[in-house]
Amino acid sequence: MNLNVKSMNENLAKQILSWQYEVPYDFYNNEVNEEGIKEMVDGSYQILLDQKGELFGFFCTGEAACVPMRHKYGAYNEKFVDFGLGMNPNYVGEGYGYGFCSFILNYIRECNKGIPIRLSVAIFNKRAIHLYENLGFLIKNKFATDSADFITMVKDN
Repeated sequence: MNLNVKSMNENLAKQILSWQYEVPYDFYNNEVNEEGIKEMVDGSYQILLDQKGELFGFFCTGEAACVPMRHKYGAYNEKFVDFGLGMNPNYVGEGYGYGFCSFILNYIRECNKGIPIRLSVAIFNKRAIHLYENLGFLIKNKFATDSADFITMVKDN
């Protein structure tokens, strides 16, 4: 997959926050608001452009990639590089997931040599969990929040 990593900016953050996913993935829908924009331009988010320069997706690392209230559930006690991601809804379900995630993982590995990688995913998202397992992630923890049940998955770097 031929993608380019670029820095997030306010216009791209607004575009991403306005993405609308189909049920049941509408759980990941957001609202365009100042708080969301501020988080996305704080340096923890990167965008991915395809070979035509179109916005294909994004990823984030660090605190931005963790479920809010996470420490309450004890799911993030070990040292990992946490990452989260989102694909443009125009490409979801079209067979791009493995290449998209592999590209992001390779980028994160290059920037964080020797540190294992962790992600969090809602338990209902079986499609993503299956993809992450195919990429070598193993389920580490399960926890529930007011909004959903989650698992953390880990992969050695």
